[in-house]
Amino acid sequence: MKNVLFITYYWPPSGKASLHWPLKMIKYLPQFGWQPIVLTIEEDTFSAKDESLLKEIDNNLKVFKSKSFEPFDLYKKFTGKKKDEQLIASDTISTVNKSLTHRISIWIRMNLFIPDARVGWYFNAVNQGKKIVEKETIDAIVSIGPPHTTHLIGMTLSKQANVPHLPVFIDPWVDIIYYKNFKRSKLTLLIDNYLERKVLFNSKAAVFVTKTMQEDYIKKYPLLRDKSEVCYWGFNEEDFENITSSNPKEEIIIHAGNIFDYQNPKAFWIRVKDEIDKGRNIKIKFIGTVSGGIKKAIEESGLTSKTEFLGFLPYKKMLEELSRASYLLVCATEPRHVPGKLFEYLRIGKPIIAFGKDNDEVRKILEVTNAGIMFDYDEDGDKFFRNRSRFKTDQSLISSYTRKNIALKLSQILDSVSV
Repeated sequence: MKNVLFITYYWPPSGKASLHWPLKMIKYLPQFGWQPIVLTIEEDTFSAKDESLLKEIDNNLKVFKSKSFEPFDLYKKFTGKKKDEQLIASDTISTVNKSLTHRISIWIRMNLFIPDARVGWYFNAVNQGKKIVEKETIDAIVSIGPPHTTHLIGMTLSKQANVPHLPVFIDPWVDIIYYKNFKRSKLTLLIDNYLERKVLFNSKAAVFVTKTMQEDYIKKYPLLRDKSEVCYWGFNEEDFENITSSNPKEEIIIHAGNIFDYQNPKAFWIRVKDEIDKGRNIKIKFIGTVSGGIKKAIEESGLTSKTEFLGFLPYKKMLEELSRASYLLVCATEPRHVPGKLFEYLRIGKPIIAFGKDNDEVRKILEVTNAGIMFDYDEDGDKFFRNRSRFKTDQSLISSYTRKNIALKLSQILDSVSV
């Protein structure tokens, strides 16, 4: 059995969606000859907590933690928030908030924290990582980003210990969608691109969770053509045990996951209101954080009384809500983005209505599986309402997206770089 060091910022009891992929890879890799060891932070003070995820951790798994300097307490003081107030991701980069303190904090975040606001973990993580490498026999290092600070930690340990490094990109680095509509200085971009390039040139292989992201990175760094792979986000079959699908009397549209100002299908909200005015009993539910811009559009469309904001839910409860939906809404952020929730939607099997901009990868997945239909953000989705009964996910076509199968592929990548 070979050992692989996983560097992940998010770890239970954090409820951050980004941890589900590494959590399941770590669960299944021992079945394919790789024993994970985890390096993470002492506490994630930003994300909501999901205590139920602690049950997912094997008692024999070695988990090492180190402190991280978190800027969010300073952010709260600067913006006038209470110390114990839960921060909302979409609010911290909202374009609706025009206050001076918010704009200053955005500039600081975009230009002074390189590569991201978690860079304060770097030195403590490297020091802890050195101790792990000295004590354990490490055959490979996997880092999960964002935050992309994890990749800098992985690269440093890789060089010091002469161990192959595999950075996993759940989202892009330098031009991640969060930076849209915000200005970053030329110096910041120069440094950030330099760090990204160093990590990728040092890596033995890079893993991307979408094919489109891989292709985009190959254009930027041609050497990745021969040392990159795609491992989709996927879903975990065991999580759907005892989840029974039901059809409520009212028509319920659910969006799960954070939704930001730049994911706003304004024409769709208007279409939903029109359908309600025609006599249909439609209700909208949001699970996760919802930006001010989305809430404003909902209000302006006259849908406030028909909309429920459930906030953060533990993972199992979120799946139960999805099973009771009539339709599932997903909003891609940009062409390289295949939302992680899409795969859970596929497994639930309810008709999917998707919005995006040139998201051919999402469109193809929906078409091949007959799961739903995709629209551009300026479209109203009328075609979905007229054809909704035709969409039913072909479950026989989604087995390749199970996380156990994805872990098998990851193990094969690890085997190829550790010889």
